[in-house]
Amino acid sequence: MQLVGYEPSGRGAALLCSDGDALERRRLEPGDTLSYSLERRHCAGTIDWSADEAEHVACDRPSTPYCEYHTSTWICARCTGTCLKDEMDCYEEHAVYVAAFAPDTFKVGVTKRRRLETRLREQGADRGAHIHTVSNGRIAREIEAEIAEWLVDRVRTPTKIRSLGSSVDHEAWDDVLAEFDVHERFAFDYDLGLESQPVPETVASGTVVGVKGRLLVLENGGTTYAVDLRDLVGYDVTDGTTSRDLQSSLGSFG
Repeated sequence: MQLVGYEPSGRGAALLCSDGDALERRRLEPGDTLSYSLERRHCAGTIDWSADEAEHVACDRPSTPYCEYHTSTWICARCTGTCLKDEMDCYEEHAVYVAAFAPDTFKVGVTKRRRLETRLREQGADRGAHIHTVSNGRIAREIEAEIAEWLVDRVRTPTKIRSLGSSVDHEAWDDVLAEFDVHERFAFDYDLGLESQPVPETVASGTVVGVKGRLLVLENGGTTYAVDLRDLVGYDVTDGTTSRDLQSSLGSFG
């Protein structure tokens, strides 16, 4: 079986697994046990969502998580208001938002208005604020580009891992939002119950603590690990816990 994709929090939190053409959605619920040993990693191929039942098209090329033939780029993510498509098609109502990642990383972003709360959860945001509603994606990207001159428009995974177990600096968050006419605020709790920062690791065995964005939090052998779900994509897996030595937290020796 191969791990060929994932769904972050906001979309149910799951690993997508394939054994041949069949696609299985493995939900990641708190308290569940994962018992996968990671073997060879290679291209995860592609998933055909147009069929009556989603089908996985396998690929054995060595590039990971995807080879050059199965790598796709969402061109809208590069847009700054000058459409990169042959024909602009983002006419749906869009929202510009600010997301907070504990303790004090603040990001501007754009999404379709109807997906605002889902998009914030997909990213693992601790807080969110809806600051503009506009008629299409082009206008939203123009506004985003202006705000990105003083707020970041991307938050790297290591920064998000460092935020686990931390709280948002509310004073700094309020200072940022004071610059905008806020339409709506959001606060998210991913029920991780962490007292310290998890150890970054690539592992698929242990007890599921929870999922925040695309970060899977697992408990294994007295240590809590933070796993970037994207780092699991492409691995062939077998049933059974990992035999690899894992870095342990200091608390596991208490």
